[in-house]
Amino acid sequence: MNRSGAALAPLRTSVAFDPATDLLVLVDDVALPVGRFRLRGAGSPGGHNGLKSIEAELRRQDYARLRVGAGPVPAGVADLADFVLDQWSPAEYEVVLAMMEPMAEAVECWLESGIEPAMARFNRRGTSDPLTNGE
Repeated sequence: MNRSGAALAPLRTSVAFDPATDLLVLVDDVALPVGRFRLRGAGSPGGHNGLKSIEAELRRQDYARLRVGAGPVPAGVADLADFVLDQWSPAEYEVVLAMMEPMAEAVECWLESGIEPAMARFNRRGTSDPLTNGE
């Protein structure tokens, strides 16, 4: 994942490829709790090495991301990579399985209508239920 941009190198020079409309990157996000996801149309990579690699290869930040919750990070975690690559607990696994269908619907919405309609439909706020995708 830390070298994800390399996979996009052949597309960067293609006239037919527009990252702003043709690319959706699935990325883990420790700022979101397990069971939540958010769509974004652009943004900085923050501390995410995979997004840094993509930005370095594309030389732009305007591509869609499906940020998938991997947090919260427990206190005392020294290596974030070890945390995000660790196995889920049985309860987390169930939550992740339950969010697969709404995430697939979000991707279908993005494919059919673009990032703005997908964000409007799936980036809901104001609920504590992780499966309704609120923040």
